[in-house]
Amino acid sequence: MFEGPVQRLIDELSRLPGIGSKSAQRLAFHILAIEKPDALRLAAAINDMRDQVTLCERCFNVAAGELCSICRDQRRDDSVVCVVERPQDIVVVERTQEYRGGYHVLGGSLSPINGVGPGQLRFDELRARLQTEGIEELIVATNPTVEGDATAMYIAREFKPLGLRVTRLASGLPVGGDLDYADELTLGRALAGRSEL
Repeated sequence: MFEGPVQRLIDELSRLPGIGSKSAQRLAFHILAIEKPDALRLAAAINDMRDQVTLCERCFNVAAGELCSICRDQRRDDSVVCVVERPQDIVVVERTQEYRGGYHVLGGSLSPINGVGPGQLRFDELRARLQTEGIEELIVATNPTVEGDATAMYIAREFKPLGLRVTRLASGLPVGGDLDYADELTLGRALAGRSEL
């Protein structure tokens, strides 16, 4: 539809998650309109990220070296590990400023329909950490989906018998939420996860 390089950029941008063809077109023409140094800075940032970012050898978060900044932080409580599906989930937990433990990124959630079983996720690496790091509690912070729930149950079944405390993030009504707008599933989880006052 457009000249070769423009259409190639639109095609590549539209392959990104959440970017449709219209958004890709707007982004491509924005990149075309900005000053060349700005476009080169964007290209360099993408190249640098691909060349320099790896996965942390300990928790599998994104890192610029062998260990991520969280694993290098001596002030964190190594006896508690929050198990998440993706590195992006760590940022969400960190924003709360309520958690000071470590993390373990599974790399997804169990989904037999999509061919994702325990062997495709980082459960073996978590087992290895348990043997060497003195972890006492696993906080399961998987998404409140069928796959996330199945992953949480698998973690509880596999790791609780090892003498670990295995907990799950509470789910239910958001703070400031109105009961009129709560769906049955959310309200059901809120009831099941209620705590004593």
